[in-house]
Amino acid sequence: MPSISKIETLDRIAVIVDDGILMESQIDLALEEIIKRYDAQNIPKPAISVLREQTIEKLIVEELQLQMAERAGVRISDAELNTTVARIASNNGMSLEEFILYLDSEGESYQRLRDNIKKEMTVQRVQRGRVGSSINITDKEFEAFLATDESLKQLEPELLVRQILVKTLTDAEKVLERINADQSFEDLAKQLSISSNASEGGLMKWRKKSDMPSLFDEGLEGIDVGYISSPLESGAGFHILKVEEKRGEFVQYEDQWLVRHILLMPSEIRDEEASELELIDIRNRVINGEDFKLLAKEFSEDPGSAQKGGELDWMGKGITAAEFEATFTTIEKGVISDVFQTEFGFHFLELMDQRNKDMTNEAIENRAFNILYSRKYDEELENTLRTMRAEAFVEIKDLD
Repeated sequence: MPSISKIETLDRIAVIVDDGILMESQIDLALEEIIKRYDAQNIPKPAISVLREQTIEKLIVEELQLQMAERAGVRISDAELNTTVARIASNNGMSLEEFILYLDSEGESYQRLRDNIKKEMTVQRVQRGRVGSSINITDKEFEAFLATDESLKQLEPELLVRQILVKTLTDAEKVLERINADQSFEDLAKQLSISSNASEGGLMKWRKKSDMPSLFDEGLEGIDVGYISSPLESGAGFHILKVEEKRGEFVQYEDQWLVRHILLMPSEIRDEEASELELIDIRNRVINGEDFKLLAKEFSEDPGSAQKGGELDWMGKGITAAEFEATFTTIEKGVISDVFQTEFGFHFLELMDQRNKDMTNEAIENRAFNILYSRKYDEELENTLRTMRAEAFVEIKDLD
């Protein structure tokens, strides 16, 4: 009696994609995962034939991008991958060990998860390189977006505004003179305003600028706390507005310092010891009354600030070398620091001024830029992927 062997179906090439292939098992596994997601979310799913076609197209585009990554030498290091996996575990409230055990209990492969994440990271890096460099946002386009996009209104802070309403422009100008002389806006509103909220010091309800009467919206050119408007004329008289407070997700303040410094960098001609001694001599000349600005222009080897008399732009923390920051954040205004060393060389500095800067507008503009960039990125990515797919050699095998 002849022996009967068990017949096993071998994996087959399902699709040829340029220089690569997709195996039937890849498609089946990806399809299975998609079906699981539909079932887990209790969402009606399309016909299996439609899902299979969509899955194949997704895998084709992914394969094309992975081939591009291979040609470009894109690599995801184990350290990057480990950090990403650990972050995913943490976002799910688990340690890495707990996350691995959880996957095992759900019948999922930790190694397969790592492989998938690595593919996603590779594809994202290819996309950023291919698409990101082609996106250009002009100043004019950005300003138009800020002015017209409805979604940006959600980013606006709410303002707490006081007003003083008087009959004539002359009265308004006299009120402004008293405000500029540091008299209390609230007290002046109680004494002089003819508005219905005068007894509350002219205090109005919390509102976004765009929700205020158009006169106030246009008149509040600045929304920094403490901003005082010029007189605004309405049928009732002349209004003077003051921004008392503001609140919202993007209301941010940053401590900033205005600093000037002189830098000498050691070289083959002048070693560290000689550089430090020369700078100490220059510092002594400043201490003895010589002009800091002129000495900075003559001696400082910082090309960005030397011609400005050593003056740097207003800056917050995290911008400069740690030793430089530690010096300007601890020194008193107007004091000349001792000579100190950073990775760039030897410095001494003077703290010229300090402020707490309202960064709300910058935060909103950054968010708006990211929104606009993301929209353009998505559009450009879609066009890029379609072009890539159209230009590729793809042969889908008939496996029935």
